[in-house]
Amino acid sequence: MCLGATLFAAALGAGSVQAGEVQARVKASATVKVCIWPDYYGVSLRNPRTQQLTGIDIDLSAELGRDLKAQVQYVDSSFATLIDDLKNDRCDVAMFAVGMLPQRMAQLAFTRPYLESDIYGVTTKGNQVVKRWEDIDKPGVAVAVQAGTFMEPVMGAALKNARLVKVAPPATRERELEAGRVDVFMTDYPYSRRLLDNADWATLISPPTPFSVLPYAYAMKKGDAAWAETVDGFVARIQRDGRLETAARKHGLSPIVRLR
Repeated sequence: MCLGATLFAAALGAGSVQAGEVQARVKASATVKVCIWPDYYGVSLRNPRTQQLTGIDIDLSAELGRDLKAQVQYVDSSFATLIDDLKNDRCDVAMFAVGMLPQRMAQLAFTRPYLESDIYGVTTKGNQVVKRWEDIDKPGVAVAVQAGTFMEPVMGAALKNARLVKVAPPATRERELEAGRVDVFMTDYPYSRRLLDNADWATLISPPTPFSVLPYAYAMKKGDAAWAETVDGFVARIQRDGRLETAARKHGLSPIVRLR
């Protein structure tokens, strides 16, 4: 069984004790509250000037609303607050390419995966410290990760010589890199596109072989099997009927889409 299938089976099978609470609330209110991280390029990005949301999960959450005949209400979240936001019913489902990490799966229910991504490095063009993947884990190198993302525990375990720098808002990895406080920052495929599409100073460093490929899915709080099955059924449908493929192509994410 592949990693994604194993994680999916564990995610839906564990902790589903009392069915119907979230499902009933969504049906009664005709509203589905969707947690997003509004700084996720290609996934769920809010334009700071227009406040308009764009990304694959903005399109797909709208499709979920149509399927449920419910209005979509967006709730700002983050990878650091995701678990609490779901457990405290701030939202009914998190739709912002949530990595299926074991520590998250222990506390949340997940759908089947719909995307997957490896970890990439981003540095400045002409950087003399980090020029290739092998340069990252060397003494004296400062490696930034966004606090709360799956890159944090993965790089924390992987780095033996370099120094890990955890970046939390209002600081950003890009500003830390541009200011010279870090030499490289680690990110996933969707976020790397933001830099390559918008910053002429940035360059991508790809691992020579798969480094830490992680499946992404939608997350819900545990305890409502009916709701988990509803959202997972939605993912299965969009994988079959072309909606996922269309949305991924529109937002430049076709290389990491999972259609089964």
